[in-house]
Amino acid sequence: MHLDLSELSQLAPIFRELFKGYHVSRRDPELYAQLSNFQDQYRALFKALGFELVCDTRGFYYFVPDTAIASAQVNKTAQRLALFTFILVEHLADQGRDPIAVLDGGSLGRDELPSLLEKYRDLFVQAEVTTQDELEEKIMRRMTQLGFASEDNGIYRFLPPMHRFLDVCLSVQQDRDLAASLNSILPLPTPVLVDDEADAEEEDEEAALARAIADEQQELDA
Repeated sequence: MHLDLSELSQLAPIFRELFKGYHVSRRDPELYAQLSNFQDQYRALFKALGFELVCDTRGFYYFVPDTAIASAQVNKTAQRLALFTFILVEHLADQGRDPIAVLDGGSLGRDELPSLLEKYRDLFVQAEVTTQDELEEKIMRRMTQLGFASEDNGIYRFLPPMHRFLDVCLSVQQDRDLAASLNSILPLPTPVLVDDEADAEEEDEEAALARAIADEQQELDA
């Protein structure tokens, strides 16, 4: 493919944002329009430079990390954001709110964070988050920096890239629902522990076989 760099007028800002892990969406009209209009050219150029440009059909672009160092850093951040998404989905469901409606363009108030932190403190500790300041710095601020959400006057509004984490949550929930459904249809036998005396009273294999043959013969004779 022949690349005309003069067409890629937003190359520098697009690369800068994608390189730092930001997700370009319709919230960034100039960058998004440029990527949409010259998607193949940008993908080919970035591939030659060692980067994979991903276009999600729900309206956002991002880089797949290429280096081990970048991947390790992104993975740590991604783990925190994924954990927060799981927590938020459960929290919203407990309140009778539709998690998908909230995470797909909905909003969350900053004033909800203290109760959220207290309710799921044990889980947040796993993400090295123990205070509201850490929650805002390590999770909420990173979400806005990476294009997963925007913040305005204490209101966090979720953007289309949140689907990356929401998809994972829904997939896990579907697996859980499937497992529960299968267990209800085909319940597994409950293990029974027997003591030594009970074992001694059990019929040996030959005696059990003989009993079965005799029972079957009685049914035939009848």
